[in-house]
Parts: sequence; C-alpha cells; structure tokens
Amino acid sequence: MPPPQALGIAKQKGLDLVEISPTANPPVCRIMDFGKYQYQEQKRAREARKHQKVIEVKEIKFRPKVDEHDYQFKKKHIERFLEDGDKVKATIFFRGREMAHPEIGRRILERLIEDLTEVAMAEAMPRLEGNQMHTILSRKPVGGGKGKPAPKPAPAQ
Repeated sequence: MPPPQALGIAKQKGLDLVEISPTANPPVCRIMDFGKYQYQEQKRAREARKHQKVIEVKEIKFRPKVDEHDYQFKKKHIERFLEDGDKVKATIFFRGREMAHPEIGRRILERLIEDLTEVAMAEAMPRLEGNQMHTILSRKPVGGGKGKPAPKPAPAQ
C-alpha cells in the first residue's frame, strides 16, 4: 500500500510505521509500537550479555633464577586460571647481566608449556621483547572440537 495510507492506519491504531528493509523494492514497512520494540531488543541484548564469559588474560611472572618450589607454585596458579576459562601470559623478566643468557628463560617457558600439555596449548612460542620473554597459554578445547563426543561402539553379544 502507499506510505500515506499505511501512515494513516498506524496513527489510527496509535502505533508507528517502521521501515524494516529500506533497500528492498518496494521498501518494507511494519506497523508496530517502536518504543516497545526498542525495549525488547535492549532486554534481549542484556540477557545475551549476562550469559557471556569475558576471557581475561592473567599474567604470571618468572625470573631466570626461579626455584623449583616457586615454579611449581606458579604452575598450579596457571592451571587454576586456565580451568576458570582465562588465558595466561607467562613472562620471564630479565635484569642486568641476565640478558646475556635468554636461553635460560626460553628453557623455563618451554618446560612450562611441556608440563601443561594436558590442559593448555601455547598460542605463541616464547618471544623476547626488550628485557622480557613471554608466551600466551590458553585452555585446550575439550573433546574433538566438533561439539559432540564420538559414538560409542555397540556392545558385543
């Protein structure tokens, strides 16, 4: 119907004429309460945000001379962060003459990646930037990645 006629019907019912698809030929419009429609869209968006998990990047700092107990303690923290669904940035901080031996820091990060292969995967291999070497770890995807577990074989009879 022509727009003036549709506008007249909308005013008569106390509603709004809302253009749904302006690019269509002819343009598509709908008679509705636009304020109520906007409110419902905002409500739907709020509900969707409520169920989202915001992934944070937690940082754990090591030193090249890290002791075994400190290493294990920080490794447990990393495992806990990964279980909570966060990513972890493991950083080795070099000072002074420690910069002469970046391979020590690389060994620590590679050992960490190897120790956490069951629960985590490295998004990037250890990289030296300035006086810090870091890698980012994220949780391994659960299952085969398809969403469904593989079907179980039928029991033999």
